[in-house]
Amino acid sequence: MKNLEGLGALWETARSVIPISAFLLLFQILILKKPIENVKNFILGFLLSVLGLHFFLKGVSISLIPLGDSVGKNLIYLDHRWIIIVFAFVLGYFATLVEPALKALALEVEEISVGAIPNKALIHAVAIGFGGGMALGIFKILNNIPNTKIIMPVLFIILILVYFAPDEFVAIAMDSASSTTGPVNIPLNMAVAIGLSKIIENSDPLLNGFGIVGLTSLGAVISVLTLGVLTKF
Repeated sequence: MKNLEGLGALWETARSVIPISAFLLLFQILILKKPIENVKNFILGFLLSVLGLHFFLKGVSISLIPLGDSVGKNLIYLDHRWIIIVFAFVLGYFATLVEPALKALALEVEEISVGAIPNKALIHAVAIGFGGGMALGIFKILNNIPNTKIIMPVLFIILILVYFAPDEFVAIAMDSASSTTGPVNIPLNMAVAIGLSKIIENSDPLLNGFGIVGLTSLGAVISVLTLGVLTKF
């Protein structure tokens, strides 16, 4: 019975990959009139993608999410709230460093800019911003602050930085924000935020626990724009 359940879960994962693969394959052959250069590699890559995604999602569901939720629920027992905020920053910072999408973006930026924007500088700038956003989000949860009172000032700061930052950094900042919402940050940081919100008295997990990923992305935008402003001096 468990084997059948495992195969069913694997098939569900395959169903999410098949449509986009089929679309690209048909578009290549029927519209672009170009053959698949290496059919064996394509089939192997498809199978590895399905298996990799399946095992990753399974691993996240049985390890990262429960662990993050447990840590979030137990944070409230720390004596000083500033320790919780520092923890949130460190967690967001190091979780961002391992995001594969961010690494890919940073390498592309370094290549296109001919080394003017080093990939490590961009990665650490984004990580600092994400960590700052995570700390701000946890501060919001601890003090039950409405989302609008946090988001509006953050957006105002972004508008000011956009005016002073070079145009190329504005574009990079937007892509950097998207690259942080990857397979590590979303399940881990959201689980911590929701777990903490569940245990705090008079805190609504739906209002306070969710939205933290967006807030961390705004933090990443601010840090990259700040990096752009600093390069002008």
